Amino acid sequence: MPDILLLLPDFLLILSGFLLCRFTALNRSVWEAAERLVYYLLFPVLLFNSILSSPLQSASTARLALAGPATIFAGILLAHSLLLLPAVARAPLNRFHASGAQVAFRFNSFIALALAERLQGAQGVAWVALLIALCVPICNVAAVWPLARHGGHAYWRELSRNPLIIATLAGLSANLAGLHLPEAATLTLHRIGVAALPLGLMAVGAGLRFGAMKGAGWLAAALLSIRHGLLPLLALALAALLDLPTGQRALLVMFAALPTAPSAYVLASRMGGQGPYVAGLVTLSTLLGMFTLPLWLLVLKFS
Repeated sequence: MPDILLLLPDFLLILSGFLLCRFTALNRSVWEAAERLVYYLLFPVLLFNSILSSPLQSASTARLALAGPATIFAGILLAHSLLLLPAVARAPLNRFHASGAQVAFRFNSFIALALAERLQGAQGVAWVALLIALCVPICNVAAVWPLARHGGHAYWRELSRNPLIIATLAGLSANLAGLHLPEAATLTLHRIGVAALPLGLMAVGAGLRFGAMKGAGWLAAALLSIRHGLLPLLALALAALLDLPTGQRALLVMFAALPTAPSAYVLASRMGGQGPYVAGLVTLSTLLGMFTLPLWLLVLKFS
């Protein structure tokens, strides 16, 4: 299963950040500044440029465009349904849930684009770019809400000034308006955005505290089970129900089985949430995805 090796660099970047922070002069204060750079500049530029260059209108992708957001909405509902459990609704688990719920439905866009190219070539990249453009706003709004509520922030104010949401909406608006940037500007934005993934993953490693997982271990297991178990299973059902073409069916299952987004840690840290806990979840999700994602594609092949 060669796709396992595709996720190995991401896990090694997280490990590099952890080792650099613990055993070199690049200590926690350096990585706190790096987190701010990623959150306020690199990830927003990446989102804006990716969405601006994504094709959003195509009759041939209408069913895929329905299935992708449906999968994300299911992840949001499943993650927040855990609050129906009395233990999760009460402190201190509710604080861990507010930060970690996003792990159940957010996804690693870079891995999505890389895998799409390997599975379906340029057509696959276009399909995944469409899913990213449609689902990133949903994910960001759903991730900010619990953090704003538990952090004592005004929700709508947090949404209105959240750099990830602003960048997403700006990218959608520019795309729909048919904006075409000069080649020099596009290349500059691309190069800024490319730095987001490695630095973001290393910041995840630098913020990792394995002990932080102990306070809510079974909650972590529930959230990761949604991300790597229930959502791919739902995608298989949706692909069959909507009778998606073979290529789009594989892309949807891959999309549903992706590891969570490394920016989940950055968001939790910058909004006063349980950053180390989310860092642990991101690391475990990346490691799990190395094995579960190829397995789900294998299940699809024989279904």
